[in-house]
Amino acid sequence: MMSGKVVVGMSGGVDSSVAAYLLKEQGYEVIGVTMQIWQEEALHVQEENGGCCGLSAVEDARRVADHLGIRYYVMNFREEFQKHVIDYFVGEYRKGRTPNPCIACNHFVKWESLLQRSLEIGADSIATGHYARIERLANGRYALRKSVTAAKDQTYALYGLTQEQLARTHMPVGDYEKDDVRRIAGEVGLPVACKPDSQEICFVPDGDYAAFIERETGRADEAGNFVDIHGNVLGVHQGITHYTIGQRKGLGLAMGHPVFVTEIRPETREVVIGESEDVFRTTLRASGLNFMSVPEFDGGVRAVAKIRYNHRGDDCSVRMVGRDTVEVVFDRPQRAVTPGQAVVFYDGEYVMGGGTIQ
Repeated sequence: MMSGKVVVGMSGGVDSSVAAYLLKEQGYEVIGVTMQIWQEEALHVQEENGGCCGLSAVEDARRVADHLGIRYYVMNFREEFQKHVIDYFVGEYRKGRTPNPCIACNHFVKWESLLQRSLEIGADSIATGHYARIERLANGRYALRKSVTAAKDQTYALYGLTQEQLARTHMPVGDYEKDDVRRIAGEVGLPVACKPDSQEICFVPDGDYAAFIERETGRADEAGNFVDIHGNVLGVHQGITHYTIGQRKGLGLAMGHPVFVTEIRPETREVVIGESEDVFRTTLRASGLNFMSVPEFDGGVRAVAKIRYNHRGDDCSVRMVGRDTVEVVFDRPQRAVTPGQAVVFYDGEYVMGGGTIQ
């Protein structure tokens, strides 16, 4: 049996609920915490916005905690979420980039802020329901290892965790298939055993990012020109926040054949349109690096890199070209290399590190 006090971040979903159950069974003193991050105070707005933010999440998590017989609290992280997630999300889109708010939330809110507050109340560590595993390697460093459930693996969105954070984190469901997690929840009578998984970005449940940014900033995005790679004007667009690299649908251009967004130029508010082959690239640069299984990419390394959450990953060479910048050259061209997204490097099942595509 294990011992120690662990705070489990409980979203009201089946994964974090089973994580709390598993840790209690292992002998830990488990404390459940739901992070209140939704910005609206109005009850009807909180109820409409589910996922890991709304009142329904709080009530589901509280029911699970009662069932497990563990202490449970709601902690207010609105200020941290506004600064590190929403403001970042809005700012990146206005710069013509495509951010990943879940990565920012994981690093700055779910770990940096929750871990600090958990230590302040006497906990030794935190835990989540993420599908990933944490191992200490022969070189002494902590690293993420891919989940047993390949289809649910979440290591991509967790590459930014530091050595200190990994050393104080548990991810117990990473050792299980998703079906087994639901089976465990049903067998022990957890009230969320059949609750569906949340899919969308929690603070934009309708998926209309541009409308959210307009509401958040209080001003509509400025229109600009669609241009081809030679600078010829093809039409007028609604504003750069409506577009991302590789986008084909929703352009409103009658070109007679499918065309794609190949570049966004915030300084001129131009959205560059090209053919399918123009969306492919073999090289990218990334900064804002975090190293995990290795302390650095000294002298260049071979890796498998993922450039978005649902990317299968592909072989590449990685070399440092600055103190905080790497150049990545893929063996094969990759579709829609997108500034603002993360590139994460793997050595087999282990995360080597990652950064933000520039």
